[in-house]
Amino acid sequence: MSNFLKQMADLSMARAELLPRSYDAVKLDMPSFDLHLSSFDIIAEYKANSPAEGRLTKPDLSKTDRFLSYAQGGAAAISVLTEPTRFDGSIFDLDAAVSAVSNLSLPVMRKDFLVDPRQIIESKIYGASGILLIAALFEPTQLRYMLDCAHDHSLFVLLESFDEEDVIKSKSLLAKSRYRVLAEQKKLLFGVNTRDLRTLAVNPKRLSLLAKGVPHEVISVAESGLHNGKDILTARQNGYSMALIGTALMRAEQPEKLIQELLLVGRGHSK
Repeated sequence: MSNFLKQMADLSMARAELLPRSYDAVKLDMPSFDLHLSSFDIIAEYKANSPAEGRLTKPDLSKTDRFLSYAQGGAAAISVLTEPTRFDGSIFDLDAAVSAVSNLSLPVMRKDFLVDPRQIIESKIYGASGILLIAALFEPTQLRYMLDCAHDHSLFVLLESFDEEDVIKSKSLLAKSRYRVLAEQKKLLFGVNTRDLRTLAVNPKRLSLLAKGVPHEVISVAESGLHNGKDILTARQNGYSMALIGTALMRAEQPEKLIQELLLVGRGHSK
């Protein structure tokens, strides 16, 4: 585990320790929305800051308008980065996204360095339909426990890998029928992140290298460093049927148009 990832995990655990151990059942009665997927889809990410790219929010587009532009562009889901110390995120950003698009039945995913089931429950309370889990943060038994907690609360999981060891760990889950079923139901997705957590630089070659280990029956998601149609074509050619895009959309003056353009490329209608 890289020093950056360990630091993020330690800070996340400190925040988790401040959360309640139980909640009123009524608070857990938030609706969850399923992913509705085509031949290629985009998870559009909101993040205020990036340790590698700097400040990303722009004053010319409000937070709510950005969420709505993602929906209008045809995003299959919205990802909200809630980590506060390096990404300037907040659980209230998740709440704002859910409030903006819940009437559209568009799923919102919480992206963070989640390490404790209490954070999964917190995500549900704030309206998430899905969460990101990082395979490297868990031993196999812990990972299954987190996945089961997410499933119990009707959340889909994007399980993120940074290297071959992560992919092997993720793939081993499919030996159990309950996780195969979740994958078939599009409740368990496998993501490959091309960012090097030691240098924070992007290594695009990871998409092709790690794709070989991702089973064809699982929805695979390309993450980090995707900015244009050429990047989408590369992801598509390597077997990915989704892309999670953050920085490019945060910097775009018209995010909905960029999403539409990238979807056309991903779905084979344009180059």
